Amino acid sequence: MSKREVYEQKTEEILLPILEKHGFELWDVEYVKEGSNWYLRAYIDKPGGIMVDDCEVVSRELSDILDEKDFIDEAYILEISSPGLGRPLKKERDFERSLGEEVEIRTYRAIDGQKEFLGILKSYDKDTVTIEYEDEETKTFERADIALIRLAFDF
Repeated sequence: MSKREVYEQKTEEILLPILEKHGFELWDVEYVKEGSNWYLRAYIDKPGGIMVDDCEVVSRELSDILDEKDFIDEAYILEISSPGLGRPLKKERDFERSLGEEVEIRTYRAIDGQKEFLGILKSYDKDTVTIEYEDEETKTFERADIALIRLAFDF
């Protein structure tokens, strides 16, 4: 397991009881370098959406425990936020909770002359994702061909 994965996993273990206490749900944790800075980001959600005050409460509680445990070697910036409207589906639980929802799929290369597809997530497994689109027709994609899959949103 990479150092990044260890940091994300340990942070998730600390974060889950905090979120449970407040009735929030964990969407994702990531430890990434952008420019010269490292960021430890946690994306949280709840029915009706996350507010700034929710992020602040979680940030304060998590920050105190992270300072105490001190398992991250580099200096980093802690960010707690909502996953946003166009949430990427990354983990098994993301796909599970998104079954029946409208998703946008972008592929690395054109398939049938296009690289973007919109449809209802019907099924998935470790290798494939199937959506229903255009007159109840289904299309199955190899996960290796998918550059991005996220919840679709309309304005």
